[in-house]
Amino acid sequence: MKNRLALSAFALYAALALAPIAAHAQLPVQAAADQSTLLASADPRLAANKRLVYDFWREVFEAGHMDLAEKYMAADYIQHNPNVPTGRAAFVAFFTQFVKPKAIQPTIQAPVVTMVAEGDKVVVSFVRTMADARDPTKKSTTTWFDMFRIENGKIAEHWDCAPKE
Repeated sequence: MKNRLALSAFALYAALALAPIAAHAQLPVQAAADQSTLLASADPRLAANKRLVYDFWREVFEAGHMDLAEKYMAADYIQHNPNVPTGRAAFVAFFTQFVKPKAIQPTIQAPVVTMVAEGDKVVVSFVRTMADARDPTKKSTTTWFDMFRIENGKIAEHWDCAPKE
């Protein structure tokens, strides 16, 4: 009897503890309405670092203009994504295989949530839509992060959350 009572009390406690989780479904991650506001900073150096990363993303990464990589990336660029080689030349060689140059757009085409700059680092977060693990017919959103280290006015290092493919 004592064990059944303890088990019942535990079940009731677990149900009450988990109820708020079930009642509050995930809110979708939302992109910023105006990307230009993300580039602002009271510190001109931080604003310049944000602009460098923003323009690199639009011109080199999204538009595939690998000929502009030298403008934005240090020659000894360090890559922490396990699927992309390190070094500017290796980055260019790798992405040239997959991306053909296209028109450069005035904004980043991926859904940007925010940009944060502190010291020599810039972090950009994006909306990432994925199939729901429990029900592949449904989608959910999460956030993808890219972080860059700026040195001498160029991107010197990059991190993201990509797993080894």
